[in-house]
Order: sequence, then C-alpha cells, then structure tokens
Amino acid sequence: MCPECQKPGERSYNAAPLKIVLASSSRYRRELLGRLGIAFETIAPGVDETPRPGESPEGLVLRLARAKAASGARQGGPAIVIASDQVATSGERTLGKPGTVEDAIANLMSMAGTTVTFMTSLVVVNTQGATHAHVDNTRVRMRRFTIDEVRRYVELERPLDCAGAIKSEGRGVLLLDAIETEDPTALIGLPLIRLGAMLRAEGIGL
Repeated sequence: MCPECQKPGERSYNAAPLKIVLASSSRYRRELLGRLGIAFETIAPGVDETPRPGESPEGLVLRLARAKAASGARQGGPAIVIASDQVATSGERTLGKPGTVEDAIANLMSMAGTTVTFMTSLVVVNTQGATHAHVDNTRVRMRRFTIDEVRRYVELERPLDCAGAIKSEGRGVLLLDAIETEDPTALIGLPLIRLGAMLRAEGIGL
C-alpha cells in the first residue's frame, strides 16, 4: 500500500516490523519478557531513581518508567520500547531496592504482619506513534515471621535488587499470607497481561 493511500490510523502491513527494546537492566524483567517468545533487545537506561521531594509512589514509578522508555527511544531507530519500575508502600513508607543486607532485613521486619502494596508501572512507547502507560497495584499480606527466618531468607535469596526485598518467585513467597492481584507477573516486575494488550494495540500479535 502506498503511504499516500493509507488512511489515518491504518497500519501498513508491508512495512518492516519494529524492533522491540526492553529499557531495563533487570534480569527479572528480561526473564519475564522472554516468556512471551518474542525477539527483543535490551538497553541499560541509566536513569537516576532518586525520588523527588513530595513525590507520590505512583508518580515516582510512572516518572521513572517514562524516563527509562525515553532513554531507550533515544538509542535510535524505529522501535517499540518497553520500560517498567516498581516500589513497595507500607503505611506511609515507600520502599525501593534495599541495596544492603542490613536494609533488607530492617525493611522486612518492619513489614511483618502488615499489608504491603507493590506499585509496578509499565510504559510502552512506539517511537513512530503512541505511548501507553499503566500502574498495577498488587496487595501482599505479610505473615508474622521471626528475624531468624528473615536473615535466612536474605542470606539464601540475596533480594537486594527487589523492591521491599520481596522476591516472591523464590523463597520470599514463604513470608506471605496472601497476594491480591490482577496479574501475578506484576509482582515480579513486569505486568505481562497488560503488556500483551499494549503490544497488540501496536499491531504485535503474540
């Protein structure tokens, strides 16, 4: 179909497919996206994840995902860029990646017997068109556990790069009473159900 004959909003199926880029250095997100069986590239977005004063948790994860997607889009060439971010909220506290064993243990002990909300943002950018954005909220009820259990979990799983130090796909699930979610993959770091819908909206069938 000639470009001048194409109606507004209509896709040209003779065009070369757009490459898919995951703007993330997270091995968890790479593994999750790999489940879909589609070819993709990864780039490290290099975004400063420091929260801004007064920034809400939802505002933080959306801003960071948008910034990561923009970084991926700047790498050049037509592409579908996928980006995500995650924080945990417990009461008035916003918990990111602990980074150290001591912070992981302290974060987990502060969450014992409480309900924690994990906010996982997803941004998909077609560098030739639309941008899609979504925040998934997953509620996790933590059981009451001992510090010895937490120390053993942190020693075995080393969840220092997980929001709130919860690695639910591993032994972290043993610290939980229940998960309330629309998408179990969101808790791991990339909401695949919503991602599938966004990709289909961009003409990428799975």
